[in-house]
Amino acid sequence: MSGKKNIYVNGINQVPVPKRQIEIVERKGIGHPDSVADGVAETVSESLCAMYIKEVGHVLHHNTDQTEVVAGISAPKFGGGEIVKPVYILMDGRATTYIEKDGKEVSLPVESTALKGVRKYLKKTYPYLDIDSDVILDTKLGMGSDDLTGVYKASNYLSNDTSFGVGFAPFSVTDELTFQTERYINGALKKKIPEAGQDVKVMCSRVGKDITMTIACAMVDRFIDDPTSYKSAVEDLTKFVQDFGAGIIDKYGDGENLVVDVNTGDDYERGVYYLTVTGLSQEMGDDGSVGRGNRCNGLITPFRPMSMEATSGKNPITHVGKIYNVLSTMIAKDVAKKVKADAEIHVRLLSQIGHTISDPLNANIDIINENAADSPKLNKWKDEAYEIAADWLDNIDKVSELIINGKIRTF
Repeated sequence: MSGKKNIYVNGINQVPVPKRQIEIVERKGIGHPDSVADGVAETVSESLCAMYIKEVGHVLHHNTDQTEVVAGISAPKFGGGEIVKPVYILMDGRATTYIEKDGKEVSLPVESTALKGVRKYLKKTYPYLDIDSDVILDTKLGMGSDDLTGVYKASNYLSNDTSFGVGFAPFSVTDELTFQTERYINGALKKKIPEAGQDVKVMCSRVGKDITMTIACAMVDRFIDDPTSYKSAVEDLTKFVQDFGAGIIDKYGDGENLVVDVNTGDDYERGVYYLTVTGLSQEMGDDGSVGRGNRCNGLITPFRPMSMEATSGKNPITHVGKIYNVLSTMIAKDVAKKVKADAEIHVRLLSQIGHTISDPLNANIDIINENAADSPKLNKWKDEAYEIAADWLDNIDKVSELIINGKIRTF
């Protein structure tokens, strides 16, 4: 099925991932070094967008998706350790640094805007990180001027690349467990277990109906007096997550069995504990890069289609590597809600450089279940999926606006 927007919808007879024997899902939490890099890059982009709109009236060209987090050195200990060498964060990339106005060059506060936004983000997100002494922030943003004659409307822009974005829906119970557990540990659970830091990684392995959740959680040394206190905190964390996971299974699952393992790398006999000063492993040994962690739906899903494209930090107006990954996920969610029927929806959007953002070269939607291609409802599903995709593409400016306003997750 195709149309004026090159939208193709297919029914595929295949067992959806949630019904297969094996499934693996991962989420790197907000404090993982790769997520720190993603968060910083996206904050720089959001800050620049706000500045450009204030100064010029619309977003100017920028791509700040090259942030690097270089690990420091720390000396954690029970009762509270110290940072020996601060973490180094480099915000590099391209940005419009000046405009031509009345025949003169007018500089724009690019680097100061980036630094101000990132400092605010780090303070809000990582409460145990001392911005003045635990981290060094550096900016290398530069490019030049940009043409101000364009209209601020994403759909009018030509694609800046021949690239693709992918998305899927709905989440399986394994997806929900992985995604929501990290948010729980870094959210409501902090009031009960302040010892738990922000660097939390959740990995779920499902074999049949047996799910093993492995959690790595950096523990904050200032809240832990001794090994006994550490063990108690880990045991409490395990119990709370076990109970929380049971609720997720009751809501989204089908009687799956859940086993939760926390900090399996610890070795109490040898005195090995996942102990940190700041609750972040970047303080000693772990580096981070943009795009090396979660996809824009917040997960890493080796059993589902994924793009290698880094989403965080890219321009939300012209960069298809960002817009199409976000948009494909939104289309997949809407189609899944409409089709239901235990179907898995895969969406792939391909741009062609020189074509408008709203006119992909190929928009492919796969409706997947055991009998999708033979279902008497397939033609109805195709029409509904086509209309959903066409409507989103006709209103692609809304996607850019949501990203600019910080209402869309990019990691």
